[in-house]
Amino acid sequence: MRLLHAASTVTARFDDPNLVSAAGLVPVLGLAHRCGLGELTARHVEIDAAGGANPQLKVPAIVAGMVAGADSIDDLDVLRHGGMARLFEEVRAPSTLGTFLRSFTFGHVRQLDAVAARFLPRLARHTPILPGADEVAYVDVDDTIRRTYGYAKEGVGYGYSGVKGLNALIATVSTPLGAPVIAAARLRKGATSSARGAARLVADALVTARAAGGTGLVIVRADSAFYNSGVVGVARRAGAHFSVTARMDPAVTRAIAGIPDDDWTTIRYPNAIFDEDEQRWVSDAEVAETCYTAFTSRPKAERVTARLIVRRVKRLNPRTTSSGQGELFDTWRYHAVFTDSPMTMIQAETDHRGHAIVEQVIADLKGSALAHVPSGRFTANAAWLVLATIAFNLTRAAGALAGVFHTRAATATIRAHLLTVPARIATSARRLVLHLPEHWPWRHAWQQLFETAMHPPPRPV
Repeated sequence: MRLLHAASTVTARFDDPNLVSAAGLVPVLGLAHRCGLGELTARHVEIDAAGGANPQLKVPAIVAGMVAGADSIDDLDVLRHGGMARLFEEVRAPSTLGTFLRSFTFGHVRQLDAVAARFLPRLARHTPILPGADEVAYVDVDDTIRRTYGYAKEGVGYGYSGVKGLNALIATVSTPLGAPVIAAARLRKGATSSARGAARLVADALVTARAAGGTGLVIVRADSAFYNSGVVGVARRAGAHFSVTARMDPAVTRAIAGIPDDDWTTIRYPNAIFDEDEQRWVSDAEVAETCYTAFTSRPKAERVTARLIVRRVKRLNPRTTSSGQGELFDTWRYHAVFTDSPMTMIQAETDHRGHAIVEQVIADLKGSALAHVPSGRFTANAAWLVLATIAFNLTRAAGALAGVFHTRAATATIRAHLLTVPARIATSARRLVLHLPEHWPWRHAWQQLFETAMHPPPRPV
């Protein structure tokens, strides 16, 4: 492809008051209004400090900016250009929204958490964002370091990865049929352990998951950083099951060593080959299980007896390393999962590997609203994280309304296809008309989103 005209004959002017660059915000904010984002904010967020007035207007504005691609406070100016004033009212300047974020205290952030926890179930009632949640739902937990530079941000420190920044703890809820959405999030100091506050976050996420339709089997999945009695205990008390990677401590190693050789079953693993003669998979991976009691150093009430499902994979180099590992680890690498899942051994082990889906959500956040933590105030950044989760869920809901492809697409794809679509505003018969690009490749998905969000079908009586 090349320019049709000579470069010297092409000019550009920013002078059209009827153009907008993100026409997809119209149905998305219509959906947010229908699900009560402003109303929930007015009910639960009350800030008496200077700059904290009208949160029911400022919270949707920040969320709208994030949906349109803003990843810093200055980027929120994307809401004020061309014909945006003809589509939206009460749009605040980025400086005003920055002052609003800096007025948050820890208690106000928790008020915003309450908004996010109630907004997701409303999205689930109005959109197919969690299909099949009444049968099976997964709550996945993980944390990440958002790298920062300089020393002007509160709470910054060097975490377990050696990266300087702030720590974000994320809990997602997903189903086998639907992409994950964020059920809870917390911003923490950079120099904190992964498991700090995880039990409380899991408890909050489970309440939200249940309210969003997760009335069937719910399984909490996490890696070894969250292998502790607090996380497991919270899951059990909430009526959920757990599936947590077990740390390879001496007790777990002894339990694995006690598994008889005949109990190992070959599983279908990457690069496995199906043997037609023997009618089985030939693979370098095997799985077995045994009964195991964890957390024996804790009081009896906190000890848990459940299944220890172990996957072993052949080492490429079987030589004994200098770490002092014994014969058990000469030719195999072991990965143990502590779970009370009611599924079969193979199903439970395979399902646990699906926990990696939470890492996709973290990458998605870091590629959009969480590309930066934009303020020097820790509580402002904590509020920014919660607002980023609301924007993430709202974008996911928009994708679910648009059609099958966008239901599982990354939010960056949804944004490019459906949200940041240019449009020219015209008036006809006292009605606003959005003129979008002719032959837009995703026009049918956009129209599906627009019609469903702006003109939802009547509810059955």
